[in-house]
Amino acid sequence: MKQIVLLLLMTSQVLWGQTKNDIWTFKSTELPFKDSLLVWNDRLPKSCPVTYSSSIKSLAFTQRFANYTKADTWYPTWASDGNLYSPWTDGTIGSNMKFVWSGAGGNSKRGQAKIVGNNPMHLEIEDYKIFESSALPYQGRYPCGSLWYNGVWYYGSYTIDQPKPEIAKNYGWYVQGPLVGFRHSVDNGKTWVESKHTPSKPLFPEHSRNELDLEAGKQGPFIKMGAPHFVDFGKNMQHSPDGKAYLIGHGSLNLDSKPRVSNNSWNSADAVFMARVTPSIENMNNRSKYEYFCGFNNDGSEKWTKNFSEIKPVFEWNNYCGIVTMTYVKPLNKYLMCITNGHKGTTTRKKYDTYVLESTNITGPWNIVTYMENFGPQAYFVNIPSKFISEDGKTMWLCYSANYMLEKKRNNKTFLKQTKPVGSAYSLCLQEIKLSVDKNEIFKKN
Repeated sequence: MKQIVLLLLMTSQVLWGQTKNDIWTFKSTELPFKDSLLVWNDRLPKSCPVTYSSSIKSLAFTQRFANYTKADTWYPTWASDGNLYSPWTDGTIGSNMKFVWSGAGGNSKRGQAKIVGNNPMHLEIEDYKIFESSALPYQGRYPCGSLWYNGVWYYGSYTIDQPKPEIAKNYGWYVQGPLVGFRHSVDNGKTWVESKHTPSKPLFPEHSRNELDLEAGKQGPFIKMGAPHFVDFGKNMQHSPDGKAYLIGHGSLNLDSKPRVSNNSWNSADAVFMARVTPSIENMNNRSKYEYFCGFNNDGSEKWTKNFSEIKPVFEWNNYCGIVTMTYVKPLNKYLMCITNGHKGTTTRKKYDTYVLESTNITGPWNIVTYMENFGPQAYFVNIPSKFISEDGKTMWLCYSANYMLEKKRNNKTFLKQTKPVGSAYSLCLQEIKLSVDKNEIFKKN
């Protein structure tokens, strides 16, 4: 009997990766110490619709970094118990795990994990699991908005597609599908209740798959709330301005003046859209409980609507938007919005640009902090976990994954010594950054 129990425990470790010592890591402590700051030499495109920030003078990398796992799609949410909870996918956690992939149609899989620790350089990835739910009629179903609030973990997923192999070769998942809905857990991810929504019957009244341009993703109509993420308001959403949870997603206007192949994909768009809801188990998958940002009144106050067809962007930059996240920095009373432009030239499969915007209001107006050309050089899913923001709001950590196309190099430490910034791996990648908010401490460009 003892042998059977031992065998079951060993099998469980293989399936769920419950050992801690076999997780791949790479940290700046493995490299010679660098006592210098890295500041991007911004090359701001002429079409940029906003000006540089007058309150945040520059952003610099301290060149301290830490990587954990060989998987991407990390969107941590800070729970009351002090831990971070995050989705992940397309990779492995632990050496005994088979590759988890969210692009497998009816067999699409996603992961979950608890991130324990207060120092980004010394974290533990625990309680990680895998689950399966269909993407059909789409090919991919990936994690997006993740929120832990008042004892409930909400975990969203969205769909994507690439039906034309000749287009997919250069553009990958070139058709953005809708947010499906949110599964939820009341025991920190041990058990889940699935959403009643499906890829064919999503939460928001977006266009269906047969209405989208499956030929080249160019003509529209387009999704609005693509791959939405919750605004990070801190631990247990403590700094929400009104007790509501806010979602931002990347999308495109249907009447696009300059449409392009893969115009609205998993990492390309023209605009950022916003929705909000009072978070509860009853509300999160109830369309009638949501409001959508729809512009400003004559006095400058925000307008919100229950009618999804009236939704308008909170930020727009034609052919330069993509994956978007937002974090509120309480000490600075600033919202920082991270956007990845993953569509450059004739492909979305090579180098990406990432830029950071700031505003004192959740809906803008926005000013640019930095535009980082070829960041990573292929970094994506960029976000700022509020847990790791310093008390003065000047130091924080960028969370992202990078270089998924470089399969043989993306976790090779020799290669990762050459990336910019150094250590941009295909993983839960954390990079420490500093903001200068005083004209006397402007960080110099390289």
